[in-house]
Amino acid sequence: MSLTHRSVTIGTAFSKTASVITETPMTALERRTVSSLALLYGIRMLGLFMVLPLLALYAADIPGASPTLIGLALGAYGLSQALLQIPFGWLSDRVGRKPVIVAGLIVFALGSIVAAGAETVYGIVLGRAMQGAGAIAGTVMALVADLTRDEQRTKAMALVGVSIGISFALALIVGPLVAAWGGLTAVFYFTALLAVAGIAITWLLVPSPEASGAIKGTQGTDLASLARSFRNPALAQLNLGIFVLHFILMACFLAVPALLEVVAGVAREHHWQVYLPVLTLSIIGMLPMMRLAERDGRSREMFAIGIALVLLSIGVLAYARGAILFYLGMWLFFVGFNYLEANLPSLVSKTATAEHRGAAMGVYSSCQFCGAFAGGAGGGWVLQYAGLEALFVLCMALAALWLWTAWSRPPQAAQP
Repeated sequence: MSLTHRSVTIGTAFSKTASVITETPMTALERRTVSSLALLYGIRMLGLFMVLPLLALYAADIPGASPTLIGLALGAYGLSQALLQIPFGWLSDRVGRKPVIVAGLIVFALGSIVAAGAETVYGIVLGRAMQGAGAIAGTVMALVADLTRDEQRTKAMALVGVSIGISFALALIVGPLVAAWGGLTAVFYFTALLAVAGIAITWLLVPSPEASGAIKGTQGTDLASLARSFRNPALAQLNLGIFVLHFILMACFLAVPALLEVVAGVAREHHWQVYLPVLTLSIIGMLPMMRLAERDGRSREMFAIGIALVLLSIGVLAYARGAILFYLGMWLFFVGFNYLEANLPSLVSKTATAEHRGAAMGVYSSCQFCGAFAGGAGGGWVLQYAGLEALFVLCMALAALWLWTAWSRPPQAAQP
């Protein structure tokens, strides 16, 4: 197939995604499903993201800490998430979505408590791994699919994706505020409370497929579905994208908090005063991209621009020698990251065939968390043994690879 034809195909797929989001309205059940599950997903990701701007700073004072171990603590949740995402999805197919979600939130709360009481960096690694062991992301997405019609599913996935971006923004603001009050211990206890809130939302607000009479989607996670999800080139490119995006996120935040102190001269208890305006302005920066993405043939270009912004931002952050340039780099990063984070899940949902959508979302979530683990653990190792510049060069190389694959070899819609 020619490059021109493939370009038209991906442009059509992107434009279909945008058009579905603006078409027929949701039913009352679908609105309740999406709002409650987006809230649940956002609360859980808020707890995971809150340590992102903090661990590299506060864990450095803990006995036994090193860049490698701090990176391992930062990304440990990603490894357990990646390993258990598919088994949790398989279990949810058999015992029900909501019991599995509640069980995962309980494990997440226990991990938060373990990390809060840790006296060494190894205790934090254990707690973070336990947090990730509550691997419910794929199950939540499967429940979204269970309770929404085919024509509403892309919209629903996109709205849940938006909740991730919002939780990420809130985490960078709330985390430093809580840490300024009670340190890293208070942050982990706060995440345990968020898990309890998530359990309440699951039981009180989230509809049950059986009780609602909704038609379940075919969300099986059999080996054939998994194999098809891995082989599909369109899904493979999206899985590569989410891996790279979260690798870069974790790796960069091994360095960004410290650089805020050194380059911009901002004390750690005041970091939220930087994150708040930068994130707010990043939302304004996303609006033109979102508007252009809704026009025929422009979504693919906006997607590539989002990757390019992440690539450019890393270079700016790496070589900034003053506060203004550093803030510019952060703004570029958040514009690109938030745009891509909100769009990737809906693209996976649109690309996968209906009978393999559950498996595709499970594989996608596993790749996301593999990227988080690799970025934290691998980035920490690179930082310790090769230095800060090597860490940024690695992130730029991965972003450039993603941009090249997204532009020169665009994915094609899956065939039924």
